[in-house]
Amino acid sequence: MAEGKKLVIVESPTKMRSIQGYLGDGYEVLSSVGHIRDLADKKDIPAADKQAYGKYSIDVDNGFDPYYVVSDRKTKTVAELKRALKSADELLLATDEDREGEAIAWHLLETLKPRVPVKRMVFHEITKDAIQAAIGNTRELDLALVDAQETRRILDRLYGWDVSPVLWYKVKTGLSAGRVQSAATRMIVERERERMAFVNAEYWDVDASASSGTAFRVRLVRVDGGQLARGTDFDDSGKLKKAVVVLSEKDATSLAHAVDAAGAGTVTKVEAKPGTRSPYAPFTTSTLQQEAGRKLSMSAKQAMSVAQRLYEKGFITYMRTDSVALSTQAVQAARSQAVALYGDNAVPLKPRVYKSKSKNAQEAHEAIRPSGDNFRKPSSVSGELDREELRVYDLIWKRTVASQMADAKYETTTVTIGVDTSAELSTGTAKNVEFTASGTVYTFKGFLEAYEEGKDEKRGDTDADSNQSLPAVAVGDELAMSDAEAKGHKTTPKPRFTEASLVKALEEHGIGRPSTFASIIGTVIDRGYATKRGQALVPTWMAFSVVRLLEEHFAELIDYDFTAALEDDLDAIARGEQKRVEWLKSFYFGSDAHVGLRQVVDNLGEIDARALNSTRITDTATLRFGKYGPYLEVIDPAKPDERGRIVNVPEDLAPDELTAEKAQELIDAPVAGDRVLGENPENGRVIVVKDGRYGPYVQENLPEEAPVVDEKTGEVVDAPKKKKTAKKDAPKPRTGSLFRSMSVDTVDLETALKLLSLPRVVGTDPESGDEITAQNGRYGPYLKKGTDSRSLESEQQIFDVTLDEALAIYAQPKYGAGSRRAASALAEFEADPVSGKAIRVRDGRFGPYVTDGETNVTIPRGQKPEDITFEIAVQMLADKRAKGPAPKRGAKKAPAKKPAAKKAPAKKAATKKTATKTDAEKAAARSAAAKKAAATRAANKAKA
Repeated sequence: MAEGKKLVIVESPTKMRSIQGYLGDGYEVLSSVGHIRDLADKKDIPAADKQAYGKYSIDVDNGFDPYYVVSDRKTKTVAELKRALKSADELLLATDEDREGEAIAWHLLETLKPRVPVKRMVFHEITKDAIQAAIGNTRELDLALVDAQETRRILDRLYGWDVSPVLWYKVKTGLSAGRVQSAATRMIVERERERMAFVNAEYWDVDASASSGTAFRVRLVRVDGGQLARGTDFDDSGKLKKAVVVLSEKDATSLAHAVDAAGAGTVTKVEAKPGTRSPYAPFTTSTLQQEAGRKLSMSAKQAMSVAQRLYEKGFITYMRTDSVALSTQAVQAARSQAVALYGDNAVPLKPRVYKSKSKNAQEAHEAIRPSGDNFRKPSSVSGELDREELRVYDLIWKRTVASQMADAKYETTTVTIGVDTSAELSTGTAKNVEFTASGTVYTFKGFLEAYEEGKDEKRGDTDADSNQSLPAVAVGDELAMSDAEAKGHKTTPKPRFTEASLVKALEEHGIGRPSTFASIIGTVIDRGYATKRGQALVPTWMAFSVVRLLEEHFAELIDYDFTAALEDDLDAIARGEQKRVEWLKSFYFGSDAHVGLRQVVDNLGEIDARALNSTRITDTATLRFGKYGPYLEVIDPAKPDERGRIVNVPEDLAPDELTAEKAQELIDAPVAGDRVLGENPENGRVIVVKDGRYGPYVQENLPEEAPVVDEKTGEVVDAPKKKKTAKKDAPKPRTGSLFRSMSVDTVDLETALKLLSLPRVVGTDPESGDEITAQNGRYGPYLKKGTDSRSLESEQQIFDVTLDEALAIYAQPKYGAGSRRAASALAEFEADPVSGKAIRVRDGRFGPYVTDGETNVTIPRGQKPEDITFEIAVQMLADKRAKGPAPKRGAKKAPAKKPAAKKAPAKKAATKKTATKTDAEKAAARSAAAKKAAATRAANKAKA
């Protein structure tokens, strides 16, 4: 870099390329590619510091001091930044202006240790004017924001690493808990519980056609002055909440016939009400995620990914914001565009001003909008954006322009028609009935010319009057009545959450931050706590077990108000109103008003895992969640002490669909197993297909022992008792699991015999003399030669692969660029933030897995390798590390070494003093710790 240049550091390569074009030759823009430091992995902590930092990489006893290290993957990046900094005369830290961006800037400052002036450069859009304005309007680093981010990082580490292991031991290994993730899961489960407890109610009404020359539909609303029941009149137990008329099917049918017979009705009331609708505020992160879900069917994660690209390319302003405000220039741009497109009346006399309800200090101070002082129309940028980017940009552009447009004006007319049915109905039944119809006409569309917000599904939508155009009628007019039809309805439970409605609920409760919603929902789905049915989020039975455990043993941590209060406290830290260390002490160790996390974990007591994973469905059937998923255990009332019968529960059956009736249907269903396929021609044994607890399989039944016949009498007698045989030595029938492509209902004898013959001998390797076999495993079909195994691409290859083909497979590298399945089975991501090494998705002997070269994590069944994103991979690796290695035998001797370790507290006193020193001294201490970690890694490499 030329002498005297200014070095600008951003966190994104795309952002780097965009900004470089707006700055002159006097600047060089480089990227840190996200965070360069994070909490250390256990292996990177020197032995002398392990007692203090070893469990969490945080010294909880000395000011919650975190132990940071530069990841191995970022070593080269840091070196490049340091080289560039040597010849620079000024450093500009231009990371995003939120907590995360401020923290990245602070870590850069701590690691690079610049000897030149340092300035914090912030901007909300990547345009030439915005970047040049930011250069001239820099500020100091906001350490309060850094403290807030560090507190959140420590909080999440303590919460996750203390609570998650409880889930592993009592529910299922590999699960995770988190302050926002667990609250979101609870919301989804609670909604399903409401649906399970819901009792529907039936009610009837009558629709008819009214005509004064122009026909329109009317609905029955009153019978003899009494209001007719609607769905909203019933509670969730199916009982009425107020006195209304409930028609039976018979009553409604009689009324319909009577209305047709009467043939006419009289207009008794015409009511016209004017109204206005105001435009919606510009997008925040939350509302963008919601609308992208409703209108574009995008997940929250997908919407944020596309918005990130649009921001970095300079098309929109910063996409992580709680603000609905627009700059003066943006307001003028929106108004000008509205006038140009829809005329002078499209905007009000005064610009609209929107105020944010959020008091948090971490986000940018402007809503999401098109960048620049003159908004580019979607049609003018279509050649520069891909399909998804264009769809999101179009959404943002329309919403922004509409936000400055005039109110829409409308008039809603309601017509009431009375029909006398006394002549048609028998004495004692209804005589006077009233129908209504409503129609809305917009007299001025205003902002609706540009944009109308989508809607989430709500209960009672079927009861809403359909909007229609009504003819001009007056009180006293007689209308023809015909085509009356009785219609039955049933009340419905609350709809399940979609990603959009869950984001809205989380925001309303004040849980989490909009910028984290996408990753949180992604984690909930990836962990198997919920699945998507269309747009709806359906909780799994595993989620029920997890939420039950958290409610019973970590009630405060999963409480919505408590979780929201944590967010408020983090905001207070970001504003400088709360001290980080004091707050963490209260959360972890407890206070007068709060039981600390440590006390809760240390005093859990006994947890009955069986009861935790059980949900009673009927008196004899209990849903249990086990290692291999949910199943019904059915107890025989006559033998209550015996182990119950196991009944599989279909994977696609939602919890609220497992009613008592459905459970009985599953219990009574004929078992597909034990269907006789025929006899093995080689030995005459019967081959059957069974549907077992762990999946369908075929079995060759062992022959029954021939009866013992008394030679003298010819009668069958009891066989003499044999000596008991050990269970492991008892003869077992041959079995073979069905392939995933096979069905219990269609498998035939020929296929069954092939399955029973596995593993199939393919041939012998001419070089080594080892036998090569083809077989099927838990993770799919594979070849085996000694201890070396290779995956096959299809189950059919088990039967078809030849020796030459098998040898060709073995001739190729097992992993890497030259492997047979590299193109389809490998994916590579950026460095893992903990190990610093590249993350890859590989296809191994036991199926696809994620690895950073040090930690391997098998991808769960039902999840495809191509679905693994960088964020998911990082979380999977972190969870695996948190679990730790399996305990080794003989490790019980370790406690004998404890006395020697007691010397550590003497060092803590000194450490504690430094924790209360100035920020500069604390930073120096952390830097020294980082150097120790680097030295440790270097020493380890030298030994290797």
